[in-house]
Order: sequence, then C-alpha cells, then structure tokens
Amino acid sequence: MKKSIVLIAMLLMGTVYTTAQEYVMFGIKGGVNFSSVTGDAFSDFEDESARTAFHLGLLAEIPISDRFSLQPEVLYSAQGYDVVRIEDGQDVERRFDYISVPVLAKLYLIDGFALEAGPQFSYLVENELGRGDDEIELSDDYLNKFDFSVGLGASWKLSNFFVYGRYNVGLTEIYDIEGADAKNGVIQLGVGLLF
Repeated sequence: MKKSIVLIAMLLMGTVYTTAQEYVMFGIKGGVNFSSVTGDAFSDFEDESARTAFHLGLLAEIPISDRFSLQPEVLYSAQGYDVVRIEDGQDVERRFDYISVPVLAKLYLIDGFALEAGPQFSYLVENELGRGDDEIELSDDYLNKFDFSVGLGASWKLSNFFVYGRYNVGLTEIYDIEGADAKNGVIQLGVGLLF
C-alpha cells in the first residue's frame, strides 16, 4: 500500500509536469506539527496534550487562473499524542507517522496571500509508544492504516519563499476497535521554497 501511494503521487506530479511545464512550480516544505486526538474515547486522560513533531515533503503548485491554484503534496508527517504526564516529568507519547498526500485548492485573496482547503489521504508507516528516549514498536493490527482528513489553512508567498499554517481535521477513526472514538487533529506550521 505504501508503494501504491508513492506511485500515485509520482504519477500525479509527472502528469502535471508534462501538461503544464511553463506554469507549474515545484517546491519543498517542512515545519512543526502539533498533533492530538479528538473524540469521546480520550476524555478520561489526565493529559491529552499535543505531540510536537515535524512534517517534511514535496509539492507542486498548478495555476488554474490568476487567483486559483491546485497544490498536490507528498509529506512525511509525524503525529500522535501525549498520553499522560507521570511523576518523573517525562511524557508518554503515542506516535503515529504517516505518508500523507494532500490535494489543496488555493484561492488567492490578495497578491501572495491564499486560503487553502482540500482532502488529505494518509497511510500509517510507523507506530510506536515512547517515553523519553525509549521507543517500543507496537503491533498495528488494531489500527486503521488509512487516514482521511480535510486540511484548512492559509499561506503567504513572498517571491519563491512561503510560510503557511494549516489544521488537518481527521474524519476516520485511528483505532479499528469498536467504541474507540479517536480521530487525528493536527496543526501544521512551516516554511517552503518554490523552484
């Protein structure tokens, strides 16, 4: 499945490149993730605070008109949540890392400033429980490997450099367990460069 998502993303970027070479801009981006979970299953935790991690990836911006563009991306996104704060002060983190493929519609309101929205398709590639520097890989038999979310955000482009902020609202359950109401929620802040 991992290979399928990467292949689809490469085909999408390749098709974009061959059909609109003179207009399409490619780029790299990266930044910080503040991820947590939403849902009733986690209301009893003492500390459901966000896991602070990172995201990094590639993108293409495809102009459709003067004020509207499509922006497909391929990202490695480190997500999860803090479970509880224990007596020695170390967090216990639940770590879920994904390969994500957002496809965003961008509406430029003024020169350089755009609102963004669109679906994001993600595949789980890493599943760990961590406390400090200790990491334990866990079975992912009870996890949904596929995650679907919607991204909402804004970006500001200054020449080829840009900054952005986005919130990804998870729509699918993280756990494949009846009654485990838990969905991803991720704030992403970062910078990028277009070529």
